[in-house]
Formats: sequence, structure tokens, C-alpha cells
Amino acid sequence: MTRLRDRFEALLLDLDGTLYRGNEVIPGAPEALSGDHSAQALMYVTNNASRSAGVVAAHLSELGFLADADQVVTSAQAAAHLLADRLPPGASVLIVGADDLAAEVERVGLRPIRRFGDDVPAAVVQGYSPQIAWPDLAEAAYAVRAGALWVAANTDATLPTERGLAPGNGAMVAALRTATDAEPIVAGKPYAPLVEDALTRAGSRSALIVGDRLDTDIDGALCVNLESLLVLTGVSTLADVGARSADRLPTYVSGSLDALNHPVVHDDPVRHSDGDLVEQLSDRLHRHPGKAIPIIG
Repeated sequence: MTRLRDRFEALLLDLDGTLYRGNEVIPGAPEALSGDHSAQALMYVTNNASRSAGVVAAHLSELGFLADADQVVTSAQAAAHLLADRLPPGASVLIVGADDLAAEVERVGLRPIRRFGDDVPAAVVQGYSPQIAWPDLAEAAYAVRAGALWVAANTDATLPTERGLAPGNGAMVAALRTATDAEPIVAGKPYAPLVEDALTRAGSRSALIVGDRLDTDIDGALCVNLESLLVLTGVSTLADVGARSADRLPTYVSGSLDALNHPVVHDDPVRHSDGDLVEQLSDRLHRHPGKAIPIIG
């Protein structure tokens, strides 16, 4: 029996909406990745820039996942690497985000600051933090308008929580975009830097991207030409899949993460050319519960 996961050397796993929602684990997710299932390298890849890799790994462990800091790849790390590639050592970077984002910037040899005077910082880096307020966005607007390089850790419009969807970093990026008429360089999914960091750390390009968002996880897989599994446990819905064009669809769709541990339903795929993807997917997911349904363009 060839399971879906057996075709890959690494799994690049999204967190929010895929493994947990806030402090609540998604039922069955730890078991799907535990024990003898885990022959592949597991990389936990998150667009959230508000927490360090160590803190994320500790949170995953508390929820029942097997994880250490070396397996966690964050958009804060990707943003810091992106800045280090473009700026001289010691350059000042205005932080709009959490202290852990500032720590990543410092780790690559740059100088994080929160406010500036006459000397405009070389760059602004923006990541999610629930403590971001108007003065932080105003400071960033002054810097960007004065010519600072602008890097966003991600542009996720929403953030899954126990209570539902809250504004994500993308909502605050949109405010700064409106105030400056500028566009940031984006480090996180769906852009390549974060995914490329994860592939380098995994040591293989034979990887499956697993996530709950079409606009980040699935588009991120398409950006680097990898296969993807959309799990319907977070943000994106079957209606969202149905609204997509044939060239922007996930490779597989499933109702749960445990689809990784079962064979793909190759004998009953969904075909985009047959129309009404929502009806087709609903039918296949009902007839093949817990398995991955392939979509054929």
C-alpha cells in the first residue's frame, strides 16, 4: 500500500488552520504525524512572524506534536535572510512586529530599531503582532516614504483563532500600503523565500506542501513547482476551490491531515474539465472519507 506521504522525502506543514487553531489542536492532527508515520522529514513552516522557532516548537510539543526548533521555519527568519542579502552588515532596520522578529534581524547581523530621528533606517520589516498600534505604522510610513526598503514577513489577510478569523499581518500591510503608495517585498508564502528556506533545511526538493489556505499554502507550492495537499480544517473551503482556475488548484484535497497515511483515490479523481468542482469534491470526500482526492486539470 503506497500512502500519499510515501511519495515524498519531506512534508512542509503549515500550522495555523492545519495543525491547530490558536491554542486548540485540530482533532487527529498529532496522531496523523506521530509514530512510525514519520519516515519523512517534517518541516513546520509558518507565515506567523510573531514567535521564535523555539517558542513555536514548544507550542507544538505541548499540543502533542513531535517538533524541535530546527524543524520550524518562520517568515521572520525568511524576512531576516532576505534583508541580509540586500543590506550591508550593521544596517538599521525598523521593526514593525514582535520582539522575536527583531531577534531574527539581529541574528543576521543587522541592527533592529523601533523609532528613528534624522537618520532614515535602511529598511522596514513588518510582521504580525497583536500589540502593533498606529504609532508603529506611522513610523514605518515615514521610513518607507523616505526611501527605506520595505519587507513584509507575509501578507495573510486573516489569522485563524479559537473565536474565528482575526485580522492578520496582511491587513496591517494593506494599511501601510495605502499610506505610502508603495509595495513590500514579501518573504512568506505564497512567495518563494520561506518555502526555499524550508526546502534547504529539509535537504530535499522531494516535498509535499500541506496547508489550509489556497492563497498562501497552495499558491506557495505553485510558486516553487511542488505538489500540495489542501486540508479543509482552516480558512479555505470547497467553494473557494471551485472558484479557482485550473492552473491554480491544489494537487489533492482532503477533509483531514490523516489523508497523508492512506493511498490517494486515483481511481476516482475530480476533473476540472467536468465542471462544478464543488459538487465533484463533495461527492468524492463523502465516498472516500479521510483520503486525498486528486484534482486533474
